[in-house]
Amino acid sequence: MASMTDVIFLLLIFFMITSTVVSPNAIKVLLPQGKQQTSAKPLTRVIIDKDLNFYAAFGNDKEQAIALEELTPFLQSCAAKEPEMYVALYADEAVPYREIVKVLNIANENKFKMVLATRPPESK
Repeated sequence: MASMTDVIFLLLIFFMITSTVVSPNAIKVLLPQGKQQTSAKPLTRVIIDKDLNFYAAFGNDKEQAIALEELTPFLQSCAAKEPEMYVALYADEAVPYREIVKVLNIANENKFKMVLATRPPESK
């Protein structure tokens, strides 16, 4: 039995090492839970409306209209204020996916933690 546990531990170590080496080619996103929760860390908001207008705000500030080209410097200045910030992306459901991916790429390139905001499911 002692040799059996050694084999199991070796297999466990092997699978732990190989699973950390494999990394998918997907953008990593933290999905929020359905219940309302407050975060102790300041949250930066990026909003895309159905007319593809971009808005951004840091913390409790009011959202300001912003161009896509200005988004990277804005997020970098927010990260300088709070390095552990999360960026919440609010996108209208009519927004094309490519516009959402542009914002996700900006966050990914700058190593920002991104959260996709969703609404709770409708009850029937």
